[in-house]
Amino acid sequence: MNVKSVLGTAAIAAILGVAPAAQADTLTLEKTVVRSIDVPQRGLDMSQVERRFGAPIEKLAPVAGNKPRHPQINRWRYAGYTVYFERNRVIHSVRDGA
Repeated sequence: MNVKSVLGTAAIAAILGVAPAAQADTLTLEKTVVRSIDVPQRGLDMSQVERRFGAPIEKLAPVAGNKPRHPQINRWRYAGYTVYFERNRVIHSVRDGA
């Protein structure tokens, strides 16, 4: 057992008559890796999306479309995200769990 471990840095500094050195705790941060995935961008039409990203896992039933003010919304599910279309144009691509 050494003197430093028994007395501590501040006590040793007081005995020696010097100011103690600054002390700090160590903060360890975990790195979070966010992988960006390539998703269809706003404005692409359905045929462009299917050519570039392939066939979706699932094409969900369209909703709305019963009035001009409520255009038909289509949703296509891909691995990791869903693409939303207004009529046949992409309006959003949303990652699963977002």
